Amino acid sequence: MIDLQGITKSFGSLQVLKGVDLQVERGEVVSIIGPSGAGKTTLLQIMGTLDRPDAGRVLIDGKAVEQLKERELAAFRNRHIGFVFQFHQLLPEFTALENVMIPAFIAGTSRREAETRAHELLDMMGLSGREGHKPNELSGGEKQRVAVARALINRPDVVLADEPSGSLDTHNKEELYRLFFDLRKQLGQTFVIVTHDEGLAQMTDRTIHIVDGVIQK
Repeated sequence: MIDLQGITKSFGSLQVLKGVDLQVERGEVVSIIGPSGAGKTTLLQIMGTLDRPDAGRVLIDGKAVEQLKERELAAFRNRHIGFVFQFHQLLPEFTALENVMIPAFIAGTSRREAETRAHELLDMMGLSGREGHKPNELSGGEKQRVAVARALINRPDVVLADEPSGSLDTHNKEELYRLFFDLRKQLGQTFVIVTHDEGLAQMTDRTIHIVDGVIQK
């Protein structure tokens, strides 16, 4: 479902990725681990079309996304890829429900359909009754579950998570991990997770080790 072929990326004279090949199957939960500076986040950003490789191919569900123009790429990203970040990145002026709905509005979904889907997802996240709360009224774990609901609103092919448990305490980390696997079971959702957490990595179907821009075999 995701096929990276010969991906290279440099920033100035520093080569961060050195010919990375990686395949992810539909429905897999895959973790990417490695030391700081190994290229994990850069690889995830290229996989998520937030950055372009210097060389190589990025195919998502057979689509060569590196060939798309910026407007086409933004539309593809919105519909096919969900993102979960370490610090949730919720907009503080909007409620939990409104935050979840934003990507659906960008995709051109009607308000009625977006609101129905957002309520369903927040209920799935165990957040019924919290829809009207703004981020500063939610706990850290609740904010991250809102972020997961937002990532799922457009029924993406894959959810990419960058250190999703990095800002959470032990209890909320465990809750988040269980949520990912529940979503795979319920929705067949594909996840690619960059993490330093060995416990989470061991729970995933497959762990990719990256060191100095190269995947270790």
